Amino acid sequence: MKALTVIPGVAGSVEVRDIPEPAEPGPVQVRGLEVGVCGTDREIVAGEFGVAPPGEEYLVLGHESLGRVTADASGTFAPGDLVVGIVRHPDPQPCANCAVGEWDMCRNGDYTEHGIKGLPGFARERYRLDPAFAVRLDPDVESIGVLLEPASVVAKAWEHLERIGARAHFEPRTALVTGAGPVGLLAALLGVLRGLDVHVLDRNTTGPKPQLVADLGATHHGPSVDTVPEEVDVVLECTGAPTVVFDSIYRLGPGGVGALTGVSSMGRTLEIDAGGMNRELVLENNAVFGSVNANRRHYEQAADALAKADRSWLERLITRRLPLHRADEALHTEENDVKVVIEIGEAD
Repeated sequence: MKALTVIPGVAGSVEVRDIPEPAEPGPVQVRGLEVGVCGTDREIVAGEFGVAPPGEEYLVLGHESLGRVTADASGTFAPGDLVVGIVRHPDPQPCANCAVGEWDMCRNGDYTEHGIKGLPGFARERYRLDPAFAVRLDPDVESIGVLLEPASVVAKAWEHLERIGARAHFEPRTALVTGAGPVGLLAALLGVLRGLDVHVLDRNTTGPKPQLVADLGATHHGPSVDTVPEEVDVVLECTGAPTVVFDSIYRLGPGGVGALTGVSSMGRTLEIDAGGMNRELVLENNAVFGSVNANRRHYEQAADALAKADRSWLERLITRRLPLHRADEALHTEENDVKVVIEIGEAD
C-alpha cells in the first residue's frame, strides 16, 4: 500500500513509497481518507526531529487524521464509521498520569505519537487502531473531520485555562488569541462558543484570515499588538514567536490566565525586563502555563465544539486539498494557506 514517509533526521527524504500492510495491534481496520498538514510535519520533513518505530528506518507521516472503518473485531465500530485516531499513546510502563488516561501530561517522556515519535502515522492507505484510541465522528462532519486533532489541542488548552481560573471567582469576558492559523482560529472559535469577546492578533492583514476572524464574530488585529485591548482575561498564544509570546502575556489583566500552545524555535534571544514581568505576574495574580497534545476527553470536547460550529466557516479553513502523489506540494506553504489537507483516497 502507498504511504507518505520520511527518514527522521534526514532533510528532504520525504517520499511516497510502498509499505507492507499494517502490522500494528488493534482490531479496528481503517481506510485512510485524509491527513492534515501542520508545522510539526514540515519540521519533521526538514530533519529537525521525529522518531521512527523501533527497528524501522522510516516514519510514516500524518498525525491529523480522518479514516473510515472497514472492519472491527471488537464490535465497537461499524463498517463505514468515520474515525479519528488519537495521536499520543501512554508509555509502556505508565507514569501516574498515563495510567489514568492523562497521557497528554506524561511525566517521563516515554509516550509514543503517531507520525511523530515511535508510531507510524496516518498518511497511508490502511491502518489499524485500538478502540480506546479511536474517536467516532458523525457522518455529516466528514468534510471537516480532519480538523478534530488540532481542535482537540485547543480544547485541552481551554479546559486547563478554566480549571486554573477556578482557583478564584473567574468569569472571563475577553480573550486574546495570537495567530490566525488553524490552531489560532479554532482557539478563537472555542472562545466565541463560550460567549467571550475574542480578539485575534495576526500578522496577515490581507488574504482569507482577517475575513475568517470577522465572520466568526471576533475582532482581527494586526500586525502590531498595539491595537489589542490593554487588559484581557484570557490569552491563548498560538504562534510560538518569542516577541508575540511576551507581548501577549503583558496584555493579561488582574487574575488573568494565559496558555502557551505555540512551540518556539531554539536559539532565539530577546531583551526583556525579567524583573518587570515577574512583578506584574505576581502583583496581578496572573498564571501562565504551557499546553500540548490532548487526551480522549479533549477529542470528545473538540468533536462537540465542531458539531456546534458553522459548518461552512469550518470548511473555509481548509484552503487546499491535494492527492497523496502531490504530497510534496502540500508540505510547502503558499501565501494564503490556512489548513492544507492530503487526500489518501478510498481505493481498494
